[in-house]
Amino acid sequence: MTASDFARVPFTSFAESVPALLDALDAGPLLAAQKQILIKPNLVNASPPPVTTPAACCEALAAYIRRHSKARIVIAEGCGAADLDTDEVFARLGFTELAARLGIELVDLNRAPLVEVARPGCRHFPTMHLPAIAFESFILSVPVLKAHSLADVTGTLKNMMGFVPPAHYQQGGHWKKSAFHRHMHASITELNRYVTPALTVLDGSVGLAEYHLGGAACDPPARVLLGGTDALAIDRAAADLLGLDWRRIPHLA
Repeated sequence: MTASDFARVPFTSFAESVPALLDALDAGPLLAAQKQILIKPNLVNASPPPVTTPAACCEALAAYIRRHSKARIVIAEGCGAADLDTDEVFARLGFTELAARLGIELVDLNRAPLVEVARPGCRHFPTMHLPAIAFESFILSVPVLKAHSLADVTGTLKNMMGFVPPAHYQQGGHWKKSAFHRHMHASITELNRYVTPALTVLDGSVGLAEYHLGGAACDPPARVLLGGTDALAIDRAAADLLGLDWRRIPHLA
């Protein structure tokens, strides 16, 4: 069973717009077929939304999943900030409280058990160490609409960088995923040959117009949610919302 490739709905609230988007995608049967669903927000650091995914968005997703599926739900992330642990980010942004209230497990992808996987066609990462849970779960990616200083746009494809463990991919004491920064576009492309979203709900309720860690918000706010099973189509639509030509963004072109 598959959901639709792509849909967009106006944003009013997460409680209303998340189920409206998933209904438009006919996601219920797809979710019902799963045993374990991994909700993957973008919690790059402990900054509040719109830098990071709102806990309220993930709560609305969990409620929808439980109405349609008996799957086990986990919320998993591996933050990028060098001076923070993911557990601290979870706590500051309301995910620890949310998980306790809903009975959902939180997983720190930066410390999760790893497996080594090979993709010989990848130039920069012909092998990778990645969390085993990535290959045991249906990945529901929940990125935020943002421009990015190195990747031009950070959407659902780049959101997979949360799976990259610092033990193997942190360089020089900087960002926990800094091994990806030298060849950002190629690295995003190759990472998604290892692990990629099965379904995406992209939060475009506000949007960051210039920079992924702050700066100007979209003016007016984008006020939209994007979603579907086609991660590339979603990120191209996100680039359009930011006024960017996806044809000039290597990992989208």
